[in-house]
Amino acid sequence: MGKKEKRYQPEFIFHKKNYKFFFLGAGFIALGFILMAGGGSEDPAVFNPEIYSWRRIRLAPALILIGFAIEVYAILLNPNSKNNK
Repeated sequence: MGKKEKRYQPEFIFHKKNYKFFFLGAGFIALGFILMAGGGSEDPAVFNPEIYSWRRIRLAPALILIGFAIEVYAILLNPNSKNNK
């Protein structure tokens, strides 16, 4: 009669550190898409060479890929391990 049953306490898979990396990666992805936007022309018969700028061709896709890599790291990060303090 003196023993109390331990109730099962659900534990989240992800912790605070995982969510920090998740939001950091989401920020990189959002910034990449924002930098990629624009460059169109009002008149479809007029060509605008701004669509091929360095920002839209190289920088924005690189930021998006870095963001996806951070997202994968956030998912695989184990905050309970001894190395991740």
